[in-house]
Amino acid sequence: MIQQLHFFPSKTLALYVGRLFLVRTFAILIMLVLVLQALDLLGESGKILGVAGNGQEDIVRYLGLRVPQIISRFLPFSVLLGTIVTLATLNQNSEVVSMKGAGMSAHQVLAPLVLASLLVAALSFTFNERVVTRANTALGQWQKVDYGQIPKDSNIKTNIWAKDGENLIRAGEVVLRGGGVELRDVRVFERSDNAMVAEITATRAVPSGDGWRIEGARRFDLATGKVSELGTYVAGKGISPDRFTMASVDGDEMAFMPLRAAIDQLEAAGRPTDGLRAALWHKISGPLSAVLMPLLGAVAAFGLARSGQLVLRAVLGMALGFAYFVADNFGIAMGNLGVYPPLLAAWGPFVLFFLIGEAVLVRTEE
Repeated sequence: MIQQLHFFPSKTLALYVGRLFLVRTFAILIMLVLVLQALDLLGESGKILGVAGNGQEDIVRYLGLRVPQIISRFLPFSVLLGTIVTLATLNQNSEVVSMKGAGMSAHQVLAPLVLASLLVAALSFTFNERVVTRANTALGQWQKVDYGQIPKDSNIKTNIWAKDGENLIRAGEVVLRGGGVELRDVRVFERSDNAMVAEITATRAVPSGDGWRIEGARRFDLATGKVSELGTYVAGKGISPDRFTMASVDGDEMAFMPLRAAIDQLEAAGRPTDGLRAALWHKISGPLSAVLMPLLGAVAAFGLARSGQLVLRAVLGMALGFAYFVADNFGIAMGNLGVYPPLLAAWGPFVLFFLIGEAVLVRTEE
């Protein structure tokens, strides 16, 4: 009875189970990375070498940028498979039966795996923050130029939008010159009751007082089909230059704290940030999903010896794990679309499958 009150009744047993779990997890991860990187390279090597001047060193460069992405994406899968292989092996060798016979509960059997998975989650978070975000940025820039020479950063930004009440303002180009800002290829979409009533096109716009002086403007009325010359006029009052000069933010290319600061700046500029907030919280819930895997894969550990359905229960554990990954991706997608609140998008699947895993474990073994 006293054993039931200890999370780790045996330090030796905890180290033994935790070591088995970590070895199998990282062995599966290495195997997945080798196979998936080989398949990925088959499709991308032709594109890389097809660019004049690219050679073997560029293939190595691609591998250095792509491997961190594969590790980050498939580490949770490796933890799931490592959990199932470890627990199924322990049960097949009657080691789980021995633990249960010694008075250990199902949660105590899983405790070493949970502690080891916390370590994996911490390593995953650190790896994502320090390595993966930089790899995402570098590879994204390289792929935008089709693996060619990456041009130096310019002072021109393209296709920037801002909201002016009900109206929308689009700048085809935003040019920074010294301390000034110039908008080119300007379009103003006039709306009433969420329906567009007219479109104004202009060659350029520059800040003027608390608004923007739009030059060479022409207005097209959708109701009448008439085009009228407006010349020069002021619009977009209250819209600061920051609304146009602030670059777009990719949550996958920024670490947690810089992304949080960027979200605050975007909110101050009046831009939507729900999708980025979901990505921000997913930087924590994503790596922490490793802690769920021992719970979801626990069905592979208990009841096998007496039921003789080892493969079936292992498949059930995999099904629960993969169902979580599907729900997690769905939640992030809904968060990006603004359908789910950011916290629900990032943490909803985690909490849901934690409760499902606990219910299955308590129902079957406790």
